[in-house]
Amino acid sequence: MNEQEQLIMNVRDLFNKMAWINKSKMEGSLKGYKPSEVHCIDSIGKNVDANVTKLAVSLYMTRGAISKITKKLINRGLIETYQKSNNKKEIYFRLTEQGEVIYKIHEELHKEFQERDKVVFEQITEEQLESLLSFVEKYSKHLDEEIKKQNLSIN
Repeated sequence: MNEQEQLIMNVRDLFNKMAWINKSKMEGSLKGYKPSEVHCIDSIGKNVDANVTKLAVSLYMTRGAISKITKKLINRGLIETYQKSNNKKEIYFRLTEQGEVIYKIHEELHKEFQERDKVVFEQITEEQLESLLSFVEKYSKHLDEEIKKQNLSIN
């Protein structure tokens, strides 16, 4: 296995470990909510004027999948729709009070995980961190271009 393959495998392994170690705490604190629902709530909470298309792009899901999730979240009283007075065509989403509670629980869990893992980040230099960030950004841009080339859409 060459170094590139090793790096990709290690990144995947790292992501899977993070998901595994966080899973029980997430599921316990957000019982009754699917990960896709929580991520949708999180994205609505972080983005002003979130609509189906913005959510599909940010969550790497189809618009159809987002429509299903948002309908469930509306029915559960976690989000609501609204329209702008200057654009009656577009439908946007915002969190309800109940949705804000879920959003804040999710945010607090991520802060807790970040605090748990702080020890690792304290051991690397600013230059190392900048180098890692630069690599991730370059790789992400490359994948964005591949997505465009392959015409992978959110339909």
